[in-house]
Amino acid sequence: MKRLNFATRTSVSVAALSMALGGAAVGQEAQPEAEDGEFLGTITLGESKREVATDTANPVTTIDRAEIRDRQATTIAELIDSVPGVTLVNGSTPSGSGINIRGFGATDIFGTDQKVAVLVDGATTGSEELYRIGTQLFTDPYLFRSVEVQRGTVGSFEYGSGIIGGVVRLETIDASDLTGGEVGFKWAQTLGFYSNQDGFNTSTTLAWQPTENLEFLANYSYREQSGQEDGAGDPIGNSAFELPSFLLKGRLSFGEDNAHALEASYTETEASDRDVPYDTFITTTDAFGNVDRDTVSQTAALTYTYAPGSDLIDLEVALTYSNQEIDQNYVPGSSSLENTPSFPFLIGTVNADHQYETTKFTLKNESFLETGSLTHEIRYGFEWLEKERLEASAAPGGTDERTAFFVVNNITIVDGLTFTPALRFEDQKLSGEFFDAIVNARTPGTRENDALLGGASLRYEFDSGFALFASYAYTESFPILDDIPTSMFSNASRIDTPEVANTYEAGFSFDRTGLFSEFDILAFKLNYFDTTLEDITSYPGTLEVEIAGYEIEASYATRGGFYVDLNANFVEGEELQSGGVIDWDRTPQDSVRVTLGQRLGELFGSIDTDLSAEIIHISESDLNVNTSGDGDEATLLNLRATLEPTTGFLEGTQFRVSIENAGNERYQPALATRNAVGANFKLSVSRVFF
Repeated sequence: MKRLNFATRTSVSVAALSMALGGAAVGQEAQPEAEDGEFLGTITLGESKREVATDTANPVTTIDRAEIRDRQATTIAELIDSVPGVTLVNGSTPSGSGINIRGFGATDIFGTDQKVAVLVDGATTGSEELYRIGTQLFTDPYLFRSVEVQRGTVGSFEYGSGIIGGVVRLETIDASDLTGGEVGFKWAQTLGFYSNQDGFNTSTTLAWQPTENLEFLANYSYREQSGQEDGAGDPIGNSAFELPSFLLKGRLSFGEDNAHALEASYTETEASDRDVPYDTFITTTDAFGNVDRDTVSQTAALTYTYAPGSDLIDLEVALTYSNQEIDQNYVPGSSSLENTPSFPFLIGTVNADHQYETTKFTLKNESFLETGSLTHEIRYGFEWLEKERLEASAAPGGTDERTAFFVVNNITIVDGLTFTPALRFEDQKLSGEFFDAIVNARTPGTRENDALLGGASLRYEFDSGFALFASYAYTESFPILDDIPTSMFSNASRIDTPEVANTYEAGFSFDRTGLFSEFDILAFKLNYFDTTLEDITSYPGTLEVEIAGYEIEASYATRGGFYVDLNANFVEGEELQSGGVIDWDRTPQDSVRVTLGQRLGELFGSIDTDLSAEIIHISESDLNVNTSGDGDEATLLNLRATLEPTTGFLEGTQFRVSIENAGNERYQPALATRNAVGANFKLSVSRVFF
């Protein structure tokens, strides 16, 4: 398959953005000294919306709790679409949507292709190939304190195999986020409203810290939305929902210097949809008809940590559980196939109830040691995972059991030069009822696979703050339960063929405080990736995929409160079919996102204010990947303001106002099956009491 060649426009765009915009890791305070070493006091540095991870070769982005609140996202998918390389499939609703990273992950047929991992407090979540109804993540953004997105494979070996798109790691909020680690009780309340159409959300959090080493938290969040409208004022069908969620969490620290800690968390999200299309990705009823559907998503985690202050021991032991249940009942009279020979097959599919249960045990440790002139920060561990799937029509039941060992060693060779190799050995046992052509029946059986996976990154940072990095990663995607042949028409070869992916990455970063003025802060990171996926079974008719692109992250902030954020990606993809090489129809659209902001301190003498404008340009795609045609070109404007009174009875209350798609653009993204939401005015009010 030929190598990808980017058009001149992409190279020029990347070069121009590299020169014109930068940013820096977001700093809070500096401790300046005079030439004789005398301490001069604390200086506050500029702060941007988001930190750029210039200290690592891994392409990783973290969205903290402040940004989670500022974005007022309806779904987790909608929250992370500002990360370079992340593309949404219908991201404004919890069902019929998903996360796609670098062209892998959610599709408009299945909620996931198993190449993006989603973890909640360490629990592996998500379904497999549930036709037209799968979803990767079914939960509420208010439950979380941070979301980390790792793109690509090189940083994934601690979390699983077959991860080609990336990893989304979510951490739920802690009681100490509200109490500040002090003994006492706090109550946090948020109310939110959306204008398109009659959206409402509320979140109540109770945090109690009876002692310094014991804390409890409870959160209840509720979100509802009527059917939305696009930029032309036309209804977006199948977009209404009600979504109650809750979180329970506790943490106990004990022992000498509180070196031991035990933490437990539980989340649950439910949805009840009545008389809705069976196909969650479409906007109107098709031949599959309508169903009444109840969905429950649950995660639980019990984690023990031991950090005695030793260089050799920083231990974490975790037992996690996730469960997703989808119960469905066909609505009589809603399908055009009633009273036809096809209806008996259809009724089994639309009445099918699905359940996935994933139990995982992880033991890992981090050690610091020196061998001669080399220093090592080593993370190593063991993982056992079992996924059980309920037998359903057109969805084979069974068990997917995996055992893995992993090690990641961050080696400092000399000052500024680090080498990070990573290895993962994983063994799989797939159990279910396989179709036996000899006896023409399904019989119990098992299939086993194992593989040694790995990669490495190399990074060198100069004294100037400029750094170069490169990496390589190899992974295999094992067969899944859906690959079990259940009839003579099943593709039996899929069960014996793991997919193989190779990814090369390279780039540079720059990080500097005091570049244009004494206390401004600037950071910039450009990452190039090239991924080849072979032995493909996930995408019918595709033999090989190559996708390559540039991802850019930057931020710049001044002590005076002005800041600029930049996120961009430029991607090209090709696929090999039996007839030759063509453009890959799951290639994300190119996009550039720039945020200009100003923190005004105490506006009018008593209101802390943060004003920002986010400009997004999405290029046109002619790949004809969605049900309505090409991906539309669009230029969007999002306006945001956060205001917090510092005196009077409203002191401590936060008001967030935003207008998304302020120009009311009508467009449909390339990987989506619906038009995007039109202009949407959002307002939220939040406060911590006591």
